[in-house]
Amino acid sequence: MRYDRLVAREDAQGNLFGALNQIVPLSGVDVVEFGAGTGRLTRLLSIQVRRISAFDIEPAMLRQLAPQMHATGMANWAVALGDNGMMPLASGCADLVIEGWSFAHVREWHPQAWRQHTDAMLREMERLLKPGGTAILIETLGTGRRHPQPPDNLAELYQYWQEQRGFKSRWIRTDFQFASPDEADELTRFFFGDELADECLAAGNVILPECTGIWWKRYP
Repeated sequence: MRYDRLVAREDAQGNLFGALNQIVPLSGVDVVEFGAGTGRLTRLLSIQVRRISAFDIEPAMLRQLAPQMHATGMANWAVALGDNGMMPLASGCADLVIEGWSFAHVREWHPQAWRQHTDAMLREMERLLKPGGTAILIETLGTGRRHPQPPDNLAELYQYWQEQRGFKSRWIRTDFQFASPDEADELTRFFFGDELADECLAAGNVILPECTGIWWKRYP
């Protein structure tokens, strides 16, 4: 699957794992992941957390995720169908709730009602947290960018998280590093399009810059 090949090339320096551990030490925590997709975060977090329960609304995603988790040899995980606004879990079950590259779709899927849907997802995160737990949101701050610049359609959402919902934020570089110029060209064009590929991958470049934002909030 080309999408999995693409995301496997992101963050070659491991900056995301270190940044998450600075926000909340991952060792021994119980995690619920929203919108897990094919498991890019699930695999990363399972290395250190006590247990991770990963949910996605699309059965096709889970059919990709489960075999990949089996292949890791880890046994501290579970995957199941779940809507970001209504998880099939009891309240107060997690030390950490997290989403990666999932919540921002609300701007595309619900352009007129994105605030209501955002609030519903954040309420669900808060419901699942134990006292003192932490919610983390991870989204793009610019593909092909060396410094953070949110996509135009997401800037208002990110501002809402910070100014209206009380999330702190930071950013890191999570550049894509491809195995060859041919792979860089193939996968960049497949997912990001010809314009970005032409702009960023001239002269055989195998690194595609990426800025990633992390927003977090600790609940009482």
